[in-house]
Formats: sequence, C-alpha cells, structure tokens
Amino acid sequence: MNVYKINNAHSSLLQTYVKELTVASKHGPILDLACGSGRNGLYLARLGLPVIFADQDKEKLQTIERIIKEEKLTSTTWLVDLESGDDHLIDNQYGAIIVFRYLHRPLFNSLKRSVKPSGVVIYETFNEAQRQFGRPQNPDFLLQENELIDTFSHWHILHQFEGEIGDPICSISQVVVQRND
Repeated sequence: MNVYKINNAHSSLLQTYVKELTVASKHGPILDLACGSGRNGLYLARLGLPVIFADQDKEKLQTIERIIKEEKLTSTTWLVDLESGDDHLIDNQYGAIIVFRYLHRPLFNSLKRSVKPSGVVIYETFNEAQRQFGRPQNPDFLLQENELIDTFSHWHILHQFEGEIGDPICSISQVVVQRND
C-alpha cells in the first residue's frame, strides 16, 4: 500500500494559524518551500496573502503560474534546486515559511535565518514511524522523534504534534513556531 499519495486539500494547520500568517505576511512574503502542486500556498494566496512558490519542478510551477494569472493572485514562483548545495535563502527575507512533506536537513539553519524577527514557520513532514505505513522509507526523508522541536528549540512554539493522521493513515511531525528575536 502506498500512503505517500496526498489529497489536494490544504493543511488544516493553515486555517488554524491564518491570523499569525496574515500578520507575518505584512513583514515579508510567505515562502511555500518545495511547494509541489501548491495546494497550501494557493490557499493562502486566495486569502490575499503574498506567496512565493518555490520548487524544482518546472511543470508544476508553470501550472501554479497559470492559476496565479487566471485568479489575479499576489504571488510569484521561484524555480530552485534546494538540494544543490548553494544557500538560496536570504536572511530576514520572509514573513513566514511553510514546508509540507519535504525534508532536507541542510536547509534547517538557512530556513531559520531567512524568517524575519517575529516571523512564523509551519513545518510538517513524515517521521520514522511512517515506515510501518509505506513510503517514504529512506531515513533521509523521515524526521526523528522530537527533531523539529529540537531544531526550533529557541523559538516560541505555538504548536507541536507527532503521531498518526489521515485516511489513509500516515505518521507525521508538525511544528508551528515563531521567531523570538
């Protein structure tokens, strides 16, 4: 059974923390990092928030660009290979960064530096318990227990969850954090 397939609905975390994201977006755009089809960023863009959709998949970004144009959204796309070894993120650039179902640990430090003071990060991806449900299996793509909390230990934690969700069931870790300085 392959539970790696994700439905097209946006994450409920965005609805829960839309107020915080709205405030953060007044200080800089929201970066939807490794956005894929853009389901999460499009939800925010349709609320009028400025979103930058970043991904290495040119075709998916072209689809998002068509939607942005058709719906006259305040958003842009960014074709970027986040795993190239170059540090593409600019310090204090974004009001918020959202990351869903993507893990590349070398980005953690630059991700934290790239959010403006009082900015927000929402991060959700699979954890090691996911192995019992299907893909991904590679430990490079699975968070360890408390890894997100440890990564953002000096930030204000608004939300933290590790466990099973969804239908079909998958095991994920979530964190919503706000930069203190």
